[in-house]
Amino acid sequence: MTRSRAQDMDVCGVTAAIAVIDGKWKSALIWQLASGPCRPGELRRELPGLSEKVLTQALREMEADGLVHRQVHDVLPLKTTYSLTENGQELSQLLDALSDWGHRRLEGLAKTRSAS
Repeated sequence: MTRSRAQDMDVCGVTAAIAVIDGKWKSALIWQLASGPCRPGELRRELPGLSEKVLTQALREMEADGLVHRQVHDVLPLKTTYSLTENGQELSQLLDALSDWGHRRLEGLAKTRSAS
């Protein structure tokens, strides 16, 4: 899915929403940031396999989409933290509901397989 669909007024709302969280790491980053502001190093430690390059790209896209707020603290060495915006918090709650649905679906599949 292309990034342009995240702002395309001629697509359905579900497509526009999925375009914002498309990718391997964005939903996991939202989940991590839902617990409070984090520094990039903390996010990388919590998500093994996430490279610095991909983290930076994902956070920039999420900031451009209005999901994440980047704050640079005026200390030496520079300290940057990321937190969810109001839109990001709302999306996090919606993803929680989607996660619950996914777990119920997987449990149903497991029961179906074990009954076969």
